[in-house]
Amino acid sequence: MNTAVRGSTTALRRAVRSEWTKLRTDPGPAWLLLCLAAVTVSVSAAVAATARCPAADCGQDQVALSLTGVTLGQTLAVIVAVLAVGQEYGTGLIHTTLAAVPRRTTVLAAKAVVVSGAVAAAGVPAVLASALAGRLLLPGNGFTPAHGYAALSLTDGPTLRAVAGSALYLVLVALLALGVAAAVRDTAVATGVVLGLLYLFPLLGHMATDPDLRRHLAQLGPMPAGLAVQATTDLRRLPVGPWAGLGVLALWAAGALLVGALVLRRRDA
Repeated sequence: MNTAVRGSTTALRRAVRSEWTKLRTDPGPAWLLLCLAAVTVSVSAAVAATARCPAADCGQDQVALSLTGVTLGQTLAVIVAVLAVGQEYGTGLIHTTLAAVPRRTTVLAAKAVVVSGAVAAAGVPAVLASALAGRLLLPGNGFTPAHGYAALSLTDGPTLRAVAGSALYLVLVALLALGVAAAVRDTAVATGVVLGLLYLFPLLGHMATDPDLRRHLAQLGPMPAGLAVQATTDLRRLPVGPWAGLGVLALWAAGALLVGALVLRRRDA
C-alpha cells in the first residue's frame, strides 16, 4: 500500500509540474491573472471613492464596499480555469496530456492544484490592495469614527475574515469552473454555464417577490452564499453566515469537480 501511495504521489507531483509548465509558458493565463488583479482593485477603489456616509449609522458595510471588485474579478478567474481544460480539447493537446498521465483523475487534480495556486497568487494581492484602497478612500467620504466607522485594519477579526474569505472565494470559483469545463469540454459553453450559475441566483433573487424564496436563493446560490464571507455588519440578518456561505460555494466546487472527474474517466478524449 505504501508503494502504491508513493507512486500516486509521485505521479501527481510530475503532473503538477507539467501543468505548471503549460501555464507558465502560455502568456494568456498570465495576462488574465494580471487583469483579475487590476479589475478587482480598480472596481473596489472606484466604489470606495464614490460611496458616501453623510451621517452616523448610514447602514453600509465599509469592508464589503472595499471588496466589491471581487464580484467582477471572479469572471477572470473563471476564464483562467476554463482555459486550463477547454484549450487543450480545442487544440487536441489533451491526447498528449492523457498519454503522459493515463490516470485521468490525476490530470484533473494537477490542474486543480495549479489553477488554485495561480488564482490565489493573483487574488490575495488584489483583495489586500482593495482593502488598502478602502482604508485610504473611505474616511474622506464620511466613513469615520465620528460616524461609527473605525479605519479598516487586518487586526480586526471580521475584516481579516472578509479579506481572507474573498481570496478563498476566487479560488473556489475557479475550481467550480474547472470542474464544469472538465465535464463540458468546450471553453465557450463552460464559461457560459459557470457565469450563468454565479449570476442567475442573484438575478432570480431580485425578481422574486416572496421574501422566503429570496432567502433560499441567497442560501443556495454559489455567488450570494459565497460572498456572505465579506459581510462584517448585521450578520444576524444574513440569509447564511459568512463561513457557512463559503461552505456552500465549496460544495458547488466539489460537486463540479466530482462530475468533471467522472466524465473525464468515462468519456473518450
